Amino acid sequence: MSNYQTLGPSATGGSDRPSEEVIRRALRHGQAIDITTTGRRSGEARRIEIVFHVIGGRVYISGMPRADRRRSWLANLEADAHFTFHLKGPVRADLPAVARIVTEEVERRAILTEVARVWRGQDVETMVRHSPLIEVTFPELAA
Repeated sequence: MSNYQTLGPSATGGSDRPSEEVIRRALRHGQAIDITTTGRRSGEARRIEIVFHVIGGRVYISGMPRADRRRSWLANLEADAHFTFHLKGPVRADLPAVARIVTEEVERRAILTEVARVWRGQDVETMVRHSPLIEVTFPELAA
């Protein structure tokens, strides 16, 4: 049984839940989404808007580099890697997801080089040092 939930009308011709194929198509191209993490101290749901990227067929979430502080959403995912990935474009769905925080420098550089191309003007080395970066997997989507 799937835990996918819709947030409203979707691009499915009127059905209440997008098909797995429709969801997969929506995940092929980065876009603005929301994510809901569990607060590491409060245990409360924390929802933010963020952008995901697709690089080499994998889904990543990053953020602008900040040397002065660690993002709360990233700290929450360190405490509990399970979160909800909310598609909110033409296809709307809440997807159970798992984060893998990308910490290895060579992997970060390869991924963030691609992100920097999208975010024109960002210094890759600064991003490697200070940008949050996770790889997202969706356990309920068949491989």
